[in-house]
Order: sequence, then structure tokens, then C-alpha cells
Amino acid sequence: MNDMITMPRAEYDRLVEIAEDAADIVAIEEFKTKLARGEEEFVPAEFVNRMLDGESLLKLWREHRGLSQNELAKLSGVNRIQIGDIEDRGKTGSVATLKKLADALDLQIDDLVS
Repeated sequence: MNDMITMPRAEYDRLVEIAEDAADIVAIEEFKTKLARGEEEFVPAEFVNRMLDGESLLKLWREHRGLSQNELAKLSGVNRIQIGDIEDRGKTGSVATLKKLADALDLQIDDLVS
């Protein structure tokens, strides 16, 4: 049997808004917890704008970490030429290569794939 309830649209809209606000509060608290554990980080607006403009995620993260291509190559074991190919020529790199780069940058592979 279906239980039904009737209420004014304004009251329904108010309840939906309260539920959405509660979900936002939970999401913020989860982010704060992950941030405190070092599982999340803030990035500057310039980084986000460049990302939205389609720049290479590898290049953005490498620069955000303050590394040159040579330094990232040493940390990751990936050839600097291959890093340049991924950053500047849109090549994707294998999963194994992306894993090495992500590990060197303290990221998940998903952070390097648009």
C-alpha cells in the first residue's frame, strides 16, 4: 500500500533545500577530514583555470610541485623526453608510465587523466 502525503509546493521546496544543505555540510566535513589526513589539498585558482583551459594535467601538477621535467624524470624513472611528449604533444603514456608519474607527484592516476 502506498502511503501518500500532500503538502504545499513551497514546503516541499523548503525541505529539498534543507536536504541539499545537509548533504553539502557532510561533503565539507568529509573534505576537511581528508585534508587533515593529507588525502586532499588546495590548488590555486590559476591552476584550476589552466586546467579548464585544457593544459596538460601532468605539466600543471609537475609545476605545482615545483619540479622540472628532469627532476620528475629522476623521481619517477620515466624518460624526460616521454614526459615532454605527454605534456606538450598530447601523448597519453601507458598505464605503467602514468602510475610512475602519479606516484612521483603523490597523486592518483586519475589526477593525470582528463
